[in-house]
Amino acid sequence: MATRVVPKAELHLHLEGTLEPELLFELAARNRVSLPYADVEAVRAAYVFADLQAFLDVYYAACQTLVTDRDFYDLTHAYLMRARADGVRHAEVFFDPQTHTERGVPFDAVLHGIADALADGARDLGITSRLIPCFLRHLPADAAMATLEAALVHRDVIHGVGLDSSEVGHPPSEFAAVFDRARAEGLLTVAHAGEEGPPAYIWEALDLLHARRIDHGVRCLEDDALVARLVEDQVPLTVCPLSNVRLRIFPTLADHPVAAMLRRGLRVTINSDDPAYFGGYVQQNYVETADTLGLSADEVVQVARNSFLASFLEPAERDAHLRALEDVAAAE
Repeated sequence: MATRVVPKAELHLHLEGTLEPELLFELAARNRVSLPYADVEAVRAAYVFADLQAFLDVYYAACQTLVTDRDFYDLTHAYLMRARADGVRHAEVFFDPQTHTERGVPFDAVLHGIADALADGARDLGITSRLIPCFLRHLPADAAMATLEAALVHRDVIHGVGLDSSEVGHPPSEFAAVFDRARAEGLLTVAHAGEEGPPAYIWEALDLLHARRIDHGVRCLEDDALVARLVEDQVPLTVCPLSNVRLRIFPTLADHPVAAMLRRGLRVTINSDDPAYFGGYVQQNYVETADTLGLSADEVVQVARNSFLASFLEPAERDAHLRALEDVAAAE
């Protein structure tokens, strides 16, 4: 079971982070964007990062090739094809509107391309989805509020809001008013916290942003009171093991605390984050984590179960996925 493809939800996935080098070159040619790389191999060689900011520099540069709604459709469709092979039955995906609107790409072009691909994915691949725009925390809160206003026009396809980008020096508290407005409009809230930032950022995300999930959250183990709070309230943590290693949060996968977090009763999920850059989509994260940290078959099933319990699915949909997962587990 540790290496078998089990039904799962993916809850921490940045669509822009699924831009594989092959598609990057295709989009660059399509949109006449010059790249600083000679070929696909040169791009992959550049995917060695000293920290989160080093990755973001490359990530934002690659996003320059995403211009039209067709580009965003192709990006999203390519992810869904990989996700289906990895056993993903439901995906709650992030995108960064400001990365695109700041360079003149219309919000509607971004949204329509992604939303159309997600709708086709539900029809053709059986993958349901929720769409969550994230605010870039290195930009001012006023810019986030303007992005929220643009998103509210599309409430039919947008289900929540998140917070991502450079964490250190940009605490969640800076965006409290934006998240207050989002919740008042009925949107669900999640936030990146406790990846490079301290446990205090997780407290802020919970108490000031009222985040329903904490994205990453691996530094919670530095604060026993915080762990107790997360366990008691069963706040989901969308952990991304391979990402954390590639960004030097932990030196090796063997040093990653996700198994310890699971065994302390935290509602841990495993996800891929920005898989084109970090060397593995969600199934590879499951397999390598299970193999390296010695997760049992029951623990792998629990992680998959957590992914559905932590999702924003309606109860009937969630329960159907849980039954399918239990059927797979029982067949072992």
